[in-house]
Amino acid sequence: MLPWVFCGMISIRRYIQADLEALYTICLATGDHGRDASTIYEDPELIGHIYAGPYGVLQPDLAFVAQDGDGVVGYALGVTDTPAWDDLLERAWWPALRARYSDPSAVPETDRTADQRLAAMIHHPQPAPMAVTRPFPAHLHIDLLPRGQGKGVGTALFDAWARLAMERGAQCAHIGANPYNDRAVRFWGKLGFSELALDSAEASRTVWMGRAL
Repeated sequence: MLPWVFCGMISIRRYIQADLEALYTICLATGDHGRDASTIYEDPELIGHIYAGPYGVLQPDLAFVAQDGDGVVGYALGVTDTPAWDDLLERAWWPALRARYSDPSAVPETDRTADQRLAAMIHHPQPAPMAVTRPFPAHLHIDLLPRGQGKGVGTALFDAWARLAMERGAQCAHIGANPYNDRAVRFWGKLGFSELALDSAEASRTVWMGRAL
């Protein structure tokens, strides 16, 4: 374990398996463009199965959490090789979830529930464009509960994650942000991430940003 890093009353430490439930809780609590999504999804674990759980299970040695006196308030999760990660998900993560959640392909996209939209992502994951992963192969996610925001905790989480990722050979990283999550786009911009220009064939509803570590 690395030494703890302190941000006021909040500590940054390496992730342990006992933190997995907290990853799911925080993912749901920030899943609506940074706001609480608990009223949006019928299955409270579904969003975490996509954006948090696989990192805690399949890549726990490159994960950090922020903790205060009341528990875990945030996390930094990621991998150094995104294409290899997508292959690993296809082998070791999506199959069990596809057996658990029905493929909503027969339902028109405009008629799908919020849960069905996430289930579609499980059955038909959309990898980041090669124009993003080729120059910026690593990627990460950082999420913080409101009580951990505005205190420099996100920056401390990124610094801890980037330092370890570089020790493992990562040189450049990307993130994908929802364009409606202005706070997240500003946060990543302050950390030195720049929006990546994609051609029309690779453009999407995600704001892709990258930087050298």
